[in-house]
Amino acid sequence: MRLGVRLGVAVLTAALALLVPGVPAQAHNTLRSASPARDATLTSAPVEVTLEFMDELDPAFATVVLTGADRRRIATGDPVVAGARSTVQVTGAMANGTYTVAYRVVSVDGHPLQGSYLFTVADPTAGGDAGAATVESHDGPGVGLLVAGGALAALAVAAAGLGWRRRRVGR
Repeated sequence: MRLGVRLGVAVLTAALALLVPGVPAQAHNTLRSASPARDATLTSAPVEVTLEFMDELDPAFATVVLTGADRRRIATGDPVVAGARSTVQVTGAMANGTYTVAYRVVSVDGHPLQGSYLFTVADPTAGGDAGAATVESHDGPGVGLLVAGGALAALAVAAAGLGWRRRRVGR
């Protein structure tokens, strides 16, 4: 193989090696549904938060935290896990505003999963405001990292092809 082709293959292999370990495995657990739902606007405060996952949960390792936009925790009961579902009873008062549900669970296969989402309480008969929205976080690589890696790989292939073509034309 010519040097340009080998260099292109090496760069492409390095780029793929950097990207592949960062992509979450498809076999791991994911959040199937939630109540209140992500980005929902409720006309009254919920009495419980229920999260349903694709795979069964380990009851010993389930955490669900409810916070207002001021980052203060809203009182809840302990998580009750039944199969792939985790539920907490909301025992604290909730005024109108935006709330964050944050969770960290472990599947029975031992893989942890964490995430968060927002919902809003907009009870027309209640007063108060829990404040502005909080930031949402997710696991896994950012879209920017994946796009940059793909662009780097395409650039390496194009450079290797251009080098091969120049040598071939120069003969």
